[in-house]
Amino acid sequence: MNISRRLGTLVVFGVPAIIGGGIVYALFGNYVAVFAYEILLILVAVGFASK
Repeated sequence: MNISRRLGTLVVFGVPAIIGGGIVYALFGNYVAVFAYEILLILVAVGFASK
């Protein structure tokens, strides 16, 4: 996988990070849940980009 494809994959994961972070905050009302969601999303994004 070339560098542009890896960067594109990471950019695609940026949308769920922004939108999903707001949804998680609205549901749980604290930033701990948002940080947990963001860390999980980062791990999944790195997993996809490393293939």
